Amino acid sequence: MAELAILGGEPVLPNPLRPYRTMGAAEAEAVKRVVESDCLSGFYGSAGDQFLGGPRVKEFEAAWSARFRVRHTVSVNSATSGLYAAMGAIGIRPGDEVIVPPLTMSATAMAPLVYGGVPVFADVEPETFCLDVDAVRRAITPRTRAILAVNLFGHPAPLVRLRALADEHGIKLVEDNAQGPLASEDGRHAGTIGHVGVFSLNYHKHIHTGEGGMCVTDDDDLALRMQMIRNHAENVVEAYDVQDLTNLVGFNYRLTELSAAVGLEQLRRIDEHVGPRVRLAETLTAMTEDLEGITPPRVRPGCTHAYYVWAFRLDEEAAGVSREAFSRALAAEGFPHGAGYVRPLYLLPLFQRRPEESGVFGSALAAGRYPAGLCPVAERLHRSELLLFETCAYDVDARTAGLLGEAVRKVHANRGALAELAPAGV
Repeated sequence: MAELAILGGEPVLPNPLRPYRTMGAAEAEAVKRVVESDCLSGFYGSAGDQFLGGPRVKEFEAAWSARFRVRHTVSVNSATSGLYAAMGAIGIRPGDEVIVPPLTMSATAMAPLVYGGVPVFADVEPETFCLDVDAVRRAITPRTRAILAVNLFGHPAPLVRLRALADEHGIKLVEDNAQGPLASEDGRHAGTIGHVGVFSLNYHKHIHTGEGGMCVTDDDDLALRMQMIRNHAENVVEAYDVQDLTNLVGFNYRLTELSAAVGLEQLRRIDEHVGPRVRLAETLTAMTEDLEGITPPRVRPGCTHAYYVWAFRLDEEAAGVSREAFSRALAAEGFPHGAGYVRPLYLLPLFQRRPEESGVFGSALAAGRYPAGLCPVAERLHRSELLLFETCAYDVDARTAGLLGEAVRKVHANRGALAELAPAGV
């Protein structure tokens, strides 16, 4: 049995993994054509054809709609902006409640706050890490206006059930699909089952434009309102004959022609970028699913997974080793990863301090609304179970994928030797 690297042995992966690069000659040529056109942005913040952007933006939106089989796509300069535009479009007002998961990037929970809405945290499923439908149902009150589901790590939340629940209560389902391009449930793309879906084109996603995002919907009114919020809505409400002015103070969430040109090339090769991530994750799962105390990602029947992250759970009791010790040993073998995801968002200072310290958000962040223990599954996952490998970050061939799996197996096989390992910092 090979000795663990952390105890003096040779690491399974002696060299750092190569970073994954998505940009190539096609993107460079597309950018060159835009620069030569001298039109780096085609937007005007007033009524007219250019209110909806330049030629590349419009072409990119049309191509996205065709690929994801939606009626409307509204490009934005980030997925965060897209979430804010979506919350505005569905009419979130001060005091309205929006049910969100606690395990997600902070922008998910911030989006309702922008309009004075109240984030209501519902716990997650222990196997997919996405919203638990029963927890969501219990969280619905007469003030609930929307559910904001996150397709975390690239696995769809229970979207069909959440959409049915939203429709039953006359509320909206918005999908944060930043990590799940080409994931699906029941043959439908994640991001297209809710009333609005938001995709990310941030630089570390499957495909990207550096910064950027795409909002999709089949609802004409929601599409128009997101287009208006994206581009100084207050200037065009008369031109579009909009009577409901709720949240139609606009922002500048516009995507540039440069970004759209890059995005078009990235979208054309999206299968080439997502497919290897899926194959890598499936290799790792196959190599670790027989290990006691380790649970690799589970894919719910009827779903496909995009594997932005390969996330496995360690049961410390069953494995007989702490997550901290396992993680340190795994890192020493050359397997880059993180322990835990984000701290459940309701534990951030913004949600824990007195309302008067939170400025305009004070009324939404009432004292005592967000106690520790609010979402026990999410807290347990973050505290002691989750280990994450960011598949999108690395260029991994079949041989290296096998070595990554061997690193996990080696640490697991030698976990008894970790009992005497001093805690970090000691």
